[in-house]
Amino acid sequence: MVYTQEQINAATKLRDEYKKHINIGQEVLYLSEQDCMDTGVTDEQIIAATEQGMADYSRKIVEMPAKIGIHPMPDSLMHAMPANLPDQYACGIKWGSNFPTNKAQYPDCIPTNCQIIYNDALTGLPMAIMDAGWITKRRTPATALVSIKYTANLDAKTFGMIGCGIQGHNNVDMIENVLKDLETIYIYDLYEAAMDNLIEQIQPRVKAKIVKADLETLVRNSEVIISALPIVHDPSHPPVKAEWVHKGQTIVCLDCHTVYEDSVYKSADKYYVDSIEQHTLLEDYGYYPKGLPTITGETGAAAAGLVPGRQSRDELIVSNNVGMAVEDMMCARIIFDKALEKGLGIKLPLWASTKGLLK
Repeated sequence: MVYTQEQINAATKLRDEYKKHINIGQEVLYLSEQDCMDTGVTDEQIIAATEQGMADYSRKIVEMPAKIGIHPMPDSLMHAMPANLPDQYACGIKWGSNFPTNKAQYPDCIPTNCQIIYNDALTGLPMAIMDAGWITKRRTPATALVSIKYTANLDAKTFGMIGCGIQGHNNVDMIENVLKDLETIYIYDLYEAAMDNLIEQIQPRVKAKIVKADLETLVRNSEVIISALPIVHDPSHPPVKAEWVHKGQTIVCLDCHTVYEDSVYKSADKYYVDSIEQHTLLEDYGYYPKGLPTITGETGAAAAGLVPGRQSRDELIVSNNVGMAVEDMMCARIIFDKALEKGLGIKLPLWASTKGLLK
């Protein structure tokens, strides 16, 4: 998507401000995960930036192709995620991987890691290389919260979290930003220690009481549910039965169709995805062997008012978000700005000796 002259003028003005802090074209700013955290970006800023990115994507005012990937190990993925948001002067690519098999085979290696190259859209030159682990940890729950904001009964008293890994921790930690009246948070994981660890780490940070539960109890008793399990290539044996699900619930999937029986998705009154193009590609990859349900619209379209969100208390609504690069670039823009302002990170030379190159 080519910048308009107005967008070029705005980007040029901001670029001139950046050049007071970094020599674009000669050096690149490296930001570690700790650097990103030290910027002080708040949950509210992450949620707002994520919603803006999702809405602008559905308004079709950004450039973001469906992410492509490679899959070296069973149920693993490595995805390339570029995006260009002209109104925000935010442009770059995330390279992210998820290897759940690391837990068993390489316990010294984390399952998920991500990096962002953040570019100057006017020249194509890289301005920053940043670890995207923290960004991904926080913006992924933010996508779920955007879904909940527009598709849930916001006076819900009960919430369920399926999966107590990194995303489970962060979703539970952030949920009260949107569901402010929660009294009980049910959690489930295959591993007891994972549930215990989540309670130990997150209970002091939320008002609602966190309760361990089996899957059936969680599903039957939660008005809003988020699931964050490893995405599997063959979702033919989902753990959640259709008879446990009921009208009025909002189900947010961060794991495609891994968790629920197919009839749950197909019987929903409304079914949203973050990117129709992305999920169509995933269907081609074989992630939805029983096919996608009829799509009501994109999550960002609901946020932008282009399609309706929840219209009655009794609707069963499913929102399926796998993450989009526009969200990452929106968050990267905020982090880059604040890092320059605070003098965070390490400036690395971009090129070898100019003299050497010219010989």
